[in-house]
Amino acid sequence: MPVPKKRHSNTRTRTRRANWKLRTLNLAKCPQCNSPVLPHHACKVCGTYQGRTVIKIETKEKKETKKSSQPAKPEQPSGKEEKPKS
Repeated sequence: MPVPKKRHSNTRTRTRRANWKLRTLNLAKCPQCNSPVLPHHACKVCGTYQGRTVIKIETKEKKETKKSSQPAKPEQPSGKEEKPKS
């Protein structure tokens, strides 16, 4: 396997790595729901692409909390009880 004969300078290394930066996403608006969407992708909110529904989106319904009519049970002591030291 080839091994470099000489070390790369810091400038050469940093120049090569200068393009490793992150770039912002180009977002478009969905024509149906106006939510941000990647271009040429289906909308994750409404499931449409180019005016057609291509993904069936199931909405999450809020679960109603059921309040029980029974009061909370107090904790029962375990079989091991601590004895005070005298």
